[in-house]
Amino acid sequence: MNCVRNWTVILGTVLALLAGMALSGIARVATAAPVSHPTLLIVGDSLSAGYGLETGQGWASLLARRMARRFPAWTVVNASVSGDTTAGGLSRLPALLARDKPRVVILELGGNDALRGLSLASTRANLTTMVQQAKAAGARVLLLGMQIPPNYGAAYTKRFAAIYPEVAKSQRVALVPFFLSGVVDHPAWFQADNIHPAAIAQPVMLETAWPFLQPLLRAAQK
Repeated sequence: MNCVRNWTVILGTVLALLAGMALSGIARVATAAPVSHPTLLIVGDSLSAGYGLETGQGWASLLARRMARRFPAWTVVNASVSGDTTAGGLSRLPALLARDKPRVVILELGGNDALRGLSLASTRANLTTMVQQAKAAGARVLLLGMQIPPNYGAAYTKRFAAIYPEVAKSQRVALVPFFLSGVVDHPAWFQADNIHPAAIAQPVMLETAWPFLQPLLRAAQK
């Protein structure tokens, strides 16, 4: 009887140890940290939304494909909306930052503000606030500078173009001086409205932004 009791005690101890090991293993699996994929968020207007282009032709889509080859761990989220203004982007940005938790944010807004003749002070303030919100969320920011045709008046045109370097300098963020610099000298590269770049211009737009974006990506993944 003593032998039976001893074996019962030993068997119970072994089973308890095995059960504890199994539960410990389950706990380790359950609490393992999920794989983190850094996110690049694009907040822009029709220039980045691919207005008038077939799916996949826009510069943002070309960027996503390049990222898949060169920075495969990253996810690209294009939250651009055709017709959006800096005020619209500002209203949308907090939710986007909370949802996507981006490490890099590209801001491509302001063109529609100028086309509508909106207050330049408001455009500057909106862009500044967006940059500040993105930085506060832990993201590095790339600001894409814009310019407008001279028929809007020399003074307005000059003051509008100056907004982007002013914001970039005051907030210490990277700046593409003029996003369409390699496109505006080619009238045939625009769609019939003479405002939106055609498919042929999209790779040029990507190459204009890429040298400024790539260092941010490398720094953000360290």
